[in-house]
Amino acid sequence: MAEKKSLMEKAMAAAKNVIKKPVPAKKPVPAKKAVPAKKPVPAKKPVPAKKPVPAKKPVPAKKAASGLKEFTPYKPKTNEKYMSKAQMDHFVKILNEWKDELSHDIDRTVSNMQDEVTAYADPNDRASQESDMALELRNRDRERKLIRKIEATLQNIASDEYGYCEQCGEEIGLKRLQARPTATLCIDCKTLDEIREKQMAK
Repeated sequence: MAEKKSLMEKAMAAAKNVIKKPVPAKKPVPAKKAVPAKKPVPAKKPVPAKKPVPAKKPVPAKKAASGLKEFTPYKPKTNEKYMSKAQMDHFVKILNEWKDELSHDIDRTVSNMQDEVTAYADPNDRASQESDMALELRNRDRERKLIRKIEATLQNIASDEYGYCEQCGEEIGLKRLQARPTATLCIDCKTLDEIREKQMAK
């Protein structure tokens, strides 16, 4: 019994010692440093709107959208007589330039076709080349006919018959001749011709 008491006393004494030991106080957690507020970003200056770039003036194409060549218009003087010498000279110059241009195109096409003749092994390539050549030849044939028409028009100018309708003898008009210098009919006769052609085609 005495032993149990002594054991009990020892245990009690040990427990008291544990209780008596001061619990070390926790170190205070240092407060976080205040994050300095970010400097306000200055508002961007408004970018001045770019001045609109003026559209480039369209360069007059040699050929209009319809495929017809565009010619320099003739500006008649006040009270100028229809088909005066100045007007005739203007149309002679235009027709000769047009004729030279067409002749040059025909010669260039012929030389290109001679240079580009290639015997393709693939039948599809060969067929494509032949169709291209056929189209080119059709265009050149049309141009040859146009050259003949230009030559006939130049003869009309030489014989003072230019500018008047072949059917009714009325003036064709400067505006129509500027659009198509090889015209031989006035606008009324040409319209009637087209109506007749449509009726015949039906």
